[in-house]
Amino acid sequence: MRAQMTDIERLRHSTAHVLATAVLKIWPEAQFAAGPPVENGFYYDVDLPHRISPEDFEKIEAEMKKEIKANHPFERMEVSRDEALELGNKGRLAALNERNAPSKFKLDIIENIPPGETILLYRNGDFIDLCAGPHVMRTGNIGAFKLTSLASAYYKGDEKNPQLQRVYGTAFKTKKELDDYFAMLEEAKKRDHRKLGKELEIFIIDDDVGPGLPLWLPRGAAIIEELEKLAKETEFAAGYQRVRTVNIGREQLYKKSGHLPFYEESMFPPMSVDEFAEERKELTTESIRYALLIDQELKATSPQTAPEMYFKPLAKRGLESAAWVARQLIEKDKTLERLAALVKSYDDVREKLDALPIDNYRLKAMNCPHHHKLYAALPRSYRDLPLRLAEYGFCHRYEQSGELFGLMRVRSMQMNDAHLYMTPEQFEAEFNAVNEMYLNYFKLFGLEKYLMRFSTHDPAKLGQKFVDEPELWKQTEEMTRNVLKNSGINYVEVPNEAAFYGPKIDVQVWSVIGREFSIATNQVDFAQPRRFNLVYKDRDNTEKTPICIHRAPLGTHERFIGFLIEHYAGNFPLWLSPEQVRILTIGDEPQLVDYSQAILAELRSHQVRAEIDASTDKINGKIQRAEQMKVHTMFVIGKRDMEANAVSVRVHGKGNLGAKPRGEVIADILQSIKERRSE
Repeated sequence: MRAQMTDIERLRHSTAHVLATAVLKIWPEAQFAAGPPVENGFYYDVDLPHRISPEDFEKIEAEMKKEIKANHPFERMEVSRDEALELGNKGRLAALNERNAPSKFKLDIIENIPPGETILLYRNGDFIDLCAGPHVMRTGNIGAFKLTSLASAYYKGDEKNPQLQRVYGTAFKTKKELDDYFAMLEEAKKRDHRKLGKELEIFIIDDDVGPGLPLWLPRGAAIIEELEKLAKETEFAAGYQRVRTVNIGREQLYKKSGHLPFYEESMFPPMSVDEFAEERKELTTESIRYALLIDQELKATSPQTAPEMYFKPLAKRGLESAAWVARQLIEKDKTLERLAALVKSYDDVREKLDALPIDNYRLKAMNCPHHHKLYAALPRSYRDLPLRLAEYGFCHRYEQSGELFGLMRVRSMQMNDAHLYMTPEQFEAEFNAVNEMYLNYFKLFGLEKYLMRFSTHDPAKLGQKFVDEPELWKQTEEMTRNVLKNSGINYVEVPNEAAFYGPKIDVQVWSVIGREFSIATNQVDFAQPRRFNLVYKDRDNTEKTPICIHRAPLGTHERFIGFLIEHYAGNFPLWLSPEQVRILTIGDEPQLVDYSQAILAELRSHQVRAEIDASTDKINGKIQRAEQMKVHTMFVIGKRDMEANAVSVRVHGKGNLGAKPRGEVIADILQSIKERRSE
């Protein structure tokens, strides 16, 4: 991982060392643990009696600037284990000089370095730290930085260890980049989908319904329906067939798919369903009746035949244990024929009772097992492949409460899901077609920056995190890697993050303000088709197992809409806008209202999401309300507009565009929606 550090990560890691240097100059007793670069910045964990507060940032930053101005080189020093331990015991590691107290956290780290591994120190000025690097050449190479926040963290993330103060910061090569970053953060606050989702009446999350279970208001449902329409049209043109499945399934289905063994912690607990409740009740009553008869027969037996010791378990085990006692007596005295007949009848009833199954059902966490069943429902030939089954199916996953976040991490989700079944020869074309679909969606939504994360398996975790098929892992990963290379798609390879059944692509996109989101997946599956015995007859009339691709270019409605809210700042293009047109009347004369209502009816007859504000408020108030709700287009209609059979057009974010003929405006709106224009 150190060798893979980017230039900006190296810069930020170096800034963490400068932070530690500055803290020590103010509080020489500080003890440091870890100080790595992280997404968008860095941190350093410190053990210090003084409680650092944001008010301390200014003086810490002042000392950091002195260290940067001094332009000290970052010196790499290779030492033996004994030398490192000696420095640690003298308190010299993560310090400016020797101290009375040893460098306790650094000593612990040294103890956990494997034997034979090189131990490295880095020095800048008086500060020496145990560190594998790398760093920039000199402290003067550090550009613009800023301390940002504070948190508490247990050493090594273990609550049994000391709680440390974590000081966060960020750094960039230039002051402009730093300023741009904080401007982006401010803009991101304004665009927060949770804030806008409430203000624009898109969705709610209600405590009585439950955390992570969003409910869509009409304006949010309108966005969902537009996305579904887009996906259905796109997929129909690409040869997909739509299917529908249920939201629960027997537990055995998810055992067969492999999700229960590998994914159970993210599934809701089972629901037990007794489909034989009446039969169970009748048989239970019958077994109790026989137990009572056996008990009566035992009491009628002479003490010599039924010694007291056999009755002792009755008090502990309950009435039905009479059958157990009776079996002990029958073994000793074969003449107890009536007792034996009662025991046999009792055992027959209990056997029938035990044979009645209790089914466990699970909320569906993924659509694939259900789609596999649809594939298996009919005989398949190579002529039927590729078979592309698509569904906007609901899934439910038990995400940890601390991980829930607005629409980005939820427990109920509707996925733009599909499963493609194909021969090995068809794999490259199908995989490329899915990626092309992604790229077309990116273009439609104005996403210029994207990255595909190609996740592979870890051979050491076969049978635990990943299905134990080493050859198939190698084969499918190589197939996927080759397709990505041949297509020229921008990707990075990430180990140990594949799905349990095969390699996958996670699609990362950046919004218009530069925030990164993970919104879609494209997964290769070699395991589940075999588990479900999915086959097709090949040209040579032999049965073969298809390869399956799981894909969701628009991810889930929840996450994708959360992303779009922030990407557009709620200013959706006309085709996607929850309220596409609002008619605002200047006055309430009957003729003017009739004219406006006629325009409303015409728009709605073409399925345009249009409303009318026929209140008696002044026009400025009506415009203000429409602007606040980010209505895309407003028709401001007064007496002169009516007389000219026109409307005055106002577009959110663009202002007044002037009066235009009614027919021309409506035709342009219909064409813009049809073409899904980006404005």
